[in-house]
Amino acid sequence: MPHLVLLGDSIFDNSRYTNGGPDVVSQVRSILPAGWSASLLAVDGSVTDNIPDQMKRIPDGTTHLVLSAGGNDALLNASRLGVSLFGLPTSSTLNTIDSLAEVYEDFATRYRSAIEFCMRPGLPLAVCTIYNGCFPDRNYQRIASVGLTLFNDVILAAAIERRLPIIDLRLICVNPEDYANPIEPSSVGGEKIARAIVATFTVKGASAYRSAVFA
Repeated sequence: MPHLVLLGDSIFDNSRYTNGGPDVVSQVRSILPAGWSASLLAVDGSVTDNIPDQMKRIPDGTTHLVLSAGGNDALLNASRLGVSLFGLPTSSTLNTIDSLAEVYEDFATRYRSAIEFCMRPGLPLAVCTIYNGCFPDRNYQRIASVGLTLFNDVILAAAIERRLPIIDLRLICVNPEDYANPIEPSSVGGEKIARAIVATFTVKGASAYRSAVFA
């Protein structure tokens, strides 16, 4: 019997943000085909370095994996950068570019390590990009969206290299009602995410062994 496991952060572990509404894993379970089941191993606040620990807890009988990670890495790096990426001051363009390169390389190393750990069991794996959020300040929203392309480039490159399907959350959570707060999905957004997850593995013609974008 197919069993889908959700790995990562609060994009999946969003129950505390839904005001009593269904969370992502509940919505996934409600729309999976008959005979399928799903488990939640994602933990709110997790970064890429936490994924190996989550993988150690996948239940026997797991057949499919989906990973959403990187958003919290971006938040942590925003304060570390000291650059204009998230509206913070910068001393020079050269310093900004150098800091961006360091963050890119560090995240690439950590994310690729997480992906390799997820692939060890040889199960079909899909990965999610980081959505742009819903910040009330328009200028901050623009800066954040641009800054997140740094992290999403890493995710896309890693997925394409390994022929993994990509769930592009930037194309899924696009309306204010999709968010419970600037960075967490509401039940409305969670339903969209759940439908994309299920479609990734169950829609006719979809493949877990080629790189394709699901939106």
